[in-house]
Amino acid sequence: MEDVIAQVGPRLKRLRTQRGVTLSALAEATGISKSTLSRLESGQRRPSLELLLPIAQAHQVPLDELVGAPEVGDPRVRVVARTVNGRTVLPLTRQPGGLQAYKMVIPADQCVPEPRTHEGYEWMYVLSGRLRLVLADHDIVLGSGEAAEFDTRLPHWFGSAGDGPVEILSLFGRQGERMHVRAKPAEVTPERSAPRTPRTGR
Repeated sequence: MEDVIAQVGPRLKRLRTQRGVTLSALAEATGISKSTLSRLESGQRRPSLELLLPIAQAHQVPLDELVGAPEVGDPRVRVVARTVNGRTVLPLTRQPGGLQAYKMVIPADQCVPEPRTHEGYEWMYVLSGRLRLVLADHDIVLGSGEAAEFDTRLPHWFGSAGDGPVEILSLFGRQGERMHVRAKPAEVTPERSAPRTPRTGR
């Protein structure tokens, strides 16, 4: 704190001289005597809020600039997109493990299926465009607002349906984690309750 206070005087003098303002002119603008300003700049007078506020207003600078307050870091989380196999992937979660969320943009030219398998469970939602999903023996196209979920141990591939880029939201659990849905589903008739693979919906 003492070091910060000790730097106020030189900072005040540097700011005044850079702007070509004389002590007399600053005294007239602030109502502070010329001798007090001089002692303040030389460190012989301890800075106070009553002295610094008028000076900040006269120079039209923030009070923080006069006292050299440390800059506050930007609280926003800056997520960096990366390119993976020609696809733009934007990670939306920061913690390791568990479900990982991604926003993904797939270009229109990625429309040739190359099925693969790996551990995990994936849920995806189409934000825009048309997504082609090949899963085992299924080959389906999902439009904007549609979703699908599947076990990634099944041979699978997803990409553009061939008529433009597609943007999706993906939730992926490397260890097979799934989303926990808290809302109770509506009652369905027995003939409509049979599970389907892959599971898709709006």
